[in-house]
Amino acid sequence: MAKNLFVGNLSFSVTDDELRSIFEKAGQVVSAKVIMDRESGRSRGFGFVEMADENGAREAISRLNNTMAAGRQITVSEAQPRPPRRDGGGMGGGMGGGRPDRGDRGDRR
Repeated sequence: MAKNLFVGNLSFSVTDDELRSIFEKAGQVVSAKVIMDRESGRSRGFGFVEMADENGAREAISRLNNTMAAGRQITVSEAQPRPPRRDGGGMGGGMGGGRPDRGDRGDRR
């Protein structure tokens, strides 16, 4: 079963393909993604690599954690599931949406 890894302290110049190349030394890579900032379009300095199996993931952590990649000492660990959003996420969050009635949506009773 595929295993997702977190990669921290990436150089801002590292691309998805370069990240994949770094991890292919440890095993079969399913996907590699550098996380980009939505507003600036720049790397956020971390990414995720999906290894094909548990053995490849363990090998990647063992071989690559605290090693140099593109001039920076990277950290590699098992990715943790994203915690649920407390604000309900998205637009407005919580009960009742987020936009007040503008009066043009008919009778809401």
